Amino acid sequence: MLDQFDIEEIMEENYRKVNISTTQKYSNCFFTYKAYEEHVRKNGHNLNNPKSFLFHAYRNTEMEMLFKFLNDETVNTYLSWFPVKNREEADTFLKERFLNEYDKGECYRYAICLKEDNLPIGYVWLSNDESHDFGYALMQEHWHKGIALEASQAVIEQLKEAGYTYITSTHDIHNPRSGEVMKKLGMEYKYSYVEQWQPKNIPVTFRMYQLNLDGQDRTFMKYWNQYEVHFIEDIA
Repeated sequence: MLDQFDIEEIMEENYRKVNISTTQKYSNCFFTYKAYEEHVRKNGHNLNNPKSFLFHAYRNTEMEMLFKFLNDETVNTYLSWFPVKNREEADTFLKERFLNEYDKGECYRYAICLKEDNLPIGYVWLSNDESHDFGYALMQEHWHKGIALEASQAVIEQLKEAGYTYITSTHDIHNPRSGEVMKKLGMEYKYSYVEQWQPKNIPVTFRMYQLNLDGQDRTFMKYWNQYEVHFIEDIA
């Protein structure tokens, strides 16, 4: 049985591993303080520990790594923004998409970092709207290694513990590999729809997948109702 000293020591050690300061525990960390404490009480040292990477909240000192990632045209082909042109745009992206969201409280938006150097190689995040849209992206050199799958599985487990009932995810039909990750996560294909995708202003057919974390049978219908062209494909 772990006493309070043991719990706090384990917590502090794991916060140090991801370089999250004590003052950030309540808003930025992968485990909220209370959820983390309860997890340690139940499981001791048996923490969710991915094989090759760590998570942490993006920091304003990591803009350079984010710029390298966001400036890559190939990486950004299927992302909903244009590649950033300069470091100022990368800094704005970091603030708007990550840092400002951390200030709002509960937030699941993390840098994925290799354990060997704790430097960001991508991200995994959950939107704060009713879609609970789940997304991930990695630098090219880390594609096809199972990292997106493993990182997503780790965050989804935390979403279950936090009480989320479902998540959704979409992918361009020309990016089937992303759909394969969704299937491996246990997500179920629901329907497809055509959207005039902004800010790129191009028509894109998206496939919408959903994972009901509470086991209930439901389908998020917003995209179906919002876009005139929608249909169900026969997907194996």
